[in-house]
Amino acid sequence: MDNIPGSEAIIFESLNSADKPEATLEGVVDDMVAEGATLILTTSDEFEEDTLSVAQKYPEVTFINVSGDDAKTGEAPANLGNVMGRMEDMKAVAGCAAALTSETGNIGYLGPLINFETRRLTAAAYLGAKYCNENLRAEPFDELGFTVTWIGFWFNIPTVTLDPTEVVTNFFDTGTDVVLSGIDTTEAIDIAGQRADQGDAVHAIPYDYVASCDLAPEVCLGVPFFSWGPAYVNIVTAVSNGTWEQSWDWLPADWDNLTDPALTNVGWVSGPGLSAEAQASLDEFIAGMASGDINVWTGPINLQDGTEYVAEGAVATDDEIWYLPQLLEGMEGPSE
Repeated sequence: MDNIPGSEAIIFESLNSADKPEATLEGVVDDMVAEGATLILTTSDEFEEDTLSVAQKYPEVTFINVSGDDAKTGEAPANLGNVMGRMEDMKAVAGCAAALTSETGNIGYLGPLINFETRRLTAAAYLGAKYCNENLRAEPFDELGFTVTWIGFWFNIPTVTLDPTEVVTNFFDTGTDVVLSGIDTTEAIDIAGQRADQGDAVHAIPYDYVASCDLAPEVCLGVPFFSWGPAYVNIVTAVSNGTWEQSWDWLPADWDNLTDPALTNVGWVSGPGLSAEAQASLDEFIAGMASGDINVWTGPINLQDGTEYVAEGAVATDDEIWYLPQLLEGMEGPSE
């Protein structure tokens, strides 16, 4: 809390059934309120329903749920807001890097659970890969394979989820040479590094840990990451000086400072595994997204079942992206 003098943080880490089966969000919030908390941030869409309940229970406390949309839909009481970074753009960058690097034309996506958030992030990666394959790759693949395997949660829970190590291994064993991770842990980059040590030409893109390329630099194409600092400072400052007002905020990247967590809400750091040629094309893609000349959500875009979702020449609305009901045509893997 160095950026907000006089503030104090009360932190409860890893509220999940695997680590702390006895803990509930309501119980944690009860304790925090008893300790004097006046602002509580619940940092997962998994907490959306319970955050709504505790916000109603404690109307004098300000609540911010990360990734939810109760403030958008009107379901939230006046003391509950939502914030989310526009990670979709960084996932499109990641998908582009994957398509520019792949030698087989087969990309794998290691997914967590299935919901609106994860569908739109995964679809954004596919759209970025598709655009760069068709427009920026020197020799585009006639068909770009993009397969999604969901493990069932944000990290491995033995006997509950699929084992991400086995999923990544299977990707590489079946012809995939680039794996993008959508989970909170490092299995994709770990296994890619091990396979590269055995002589395999494979790469990986980890997720949301800026330094994760350090685990296996030679295979790491880059990392898309969230940076909550800028938003949290603004929220805490507004609550403390009495100017906070309920809002639903989907915060964009600072395109001029994508590598600086102090300045951007979402970002991208290229990895050592990205070739100079691929980096040049990726830079062109990023510049096009920053200027608005490239929008991967431009139609025609069909849903996985073939239904038209965005007409040719049209651009998906924020609601169409946020509430994406299925994966997209061209993607392999379940949508629900």
